[in-house]
Amino acid sequence: MTERRHDREFVRTFFTSPTAVEGEEDSAKMLRRAAQLRGMQAPDVWVPDNEDATAPSMRDEGVENIVEVVSEHGADFPGEIHPRMVWHRDSPTTRYQGFQHMLDVADPERGAIEHIDGFVIPEVGDIDDWKKADEFFTIVENEHGLEEGSLKMSVIIESGQAELAMGTLREEMGKPTNNLERLFLLVDGEVDYTKDMRAITPTGALPEWPELRHNTSRGASAAGLIAVDGPYDDIRDIEGYHERMQDNQAKGMLGIWSLTPGQVVEANQSPLPPKTGSWLLDTGDGEVELDSEDGVEVYEGDRVSLSETTDGYELTVGGSTQVLDSDELHEELLNMTAYIPSMDDIVDSMEEFEAAKEAGRGAIAMERSTTLRIGDTEVDIATDRMWDEATYQAAMTPISLFQDVYENRPDQHEELVEMYSEGVVERAMEVGL
Repeated sequence: MTERRHDREFVRTFFTSPTAVEGEEDSAKMLRRAAQLRGMQAPDVWVPDNEDATAPSMRDEGVENIVEVVSEHGADFPGEIHPRMVWHRDSPTTRYQGFQHMLDVADPERGAIEHIDGFVIPEVGDIDDWKKADEFFTIVENEHGLEEGSLKMSVIIESGQAELAMGTLREEMGKPTNNLERLFLLVDGEVDYTKDMRAITPTGALPEWPELRHNTSRGASAAGLIAVDGPYDDIRDIEGYHERMQDNQAKGMLGIWSLTPGQVVEANQSPLPPKTGSWLLDTGDGEVELDSEDGVEVYEGDRVSLSETTDGYELTVGGSTQVLDSDELHEELLNMTAYIPSMDDIVDSMEEFEAAKEAGRGAIAMERSTTLRIGDTEVDIATDRMWDEATYQAAMTPISLFQDVYENRPDQHEELVEMYSEGVVERAMEVGL
């Protein structure tokens, strides 16, 4: 993995707020609410959105609202602040308007820029278009006496051109003719991407676009940046939101766009290791989480049954029955089960491997065992997993995420201690160092 180019190694949440609401006595009311979010309700990156979330007729007022609200509340906001400006690869007029808005927001005499970490640029095209945006950032910095490269640039991938441009970043970043090292987030925008691709679905719903999400995660990893998925519009579908995040996390995309403070809470917590470990059983129709009762993992569904016979065991899964001896049953149940480790489990394993490495051992076996109860039958299962340096480094990713969150979000310390306990938090902050 390429070394990260900014202090933040992870961004879990990307939360947008309209900069000006038409027809309201206080057009900045949504900005004021967002600026006062704290703890798990506050995002890692807050995006005052002067593009799609704000009507074109309100965008000049939106810039004034950004300056006013960020000047007043920016010092106390616990995450980073990255306003989204207007931009379009095919419209010089739109690009110029975005440039003028950046100049207004970045004026040091207006008091907002000292709390702003960068800007988000939507609707980018090929790599030359990214360079145009970067050049405007450089001009803004020079115009206002800011350190060159101090403003981060995040882009939203909303076109085939932008998707292909990610493949050239490694070659382009670091050239003396640009300041593309300022790049921070690569954010998917599936709605406009669908429009650009002229995609159609029978229901009119957005395609899943797993290839785009994979390509964005790969592009971010190769260039030392951070990948963020686009918005999940059905804000009441918490289960679907979780499934989307889990699918993303398996691609290395740990961040997601959040549309409400409730989604922010879910997305802030989702990539963190769970408080308690849990066993899963594959019933042939998906995995179910087992109930833990006095150290025994209990399955109470009707798709799997197990009974002991004079010759061994009968295991039925979805109507298909196997007659197995003790060893065969053990092997079959190992194939059907999986364990989700808790934060404490991960830290325990890493500490054990660190101690073994200190003693000169390059690999060790770690056992995971439990007792399963299916119906009235109980069976002990156990498996050994070999840990070497590669396993250790892979296990470090969720711990590195936790450490990054703890270091950058002191407003969440109390909730994290409540979630895991003070002892586990202290150990998690020490492991891997």
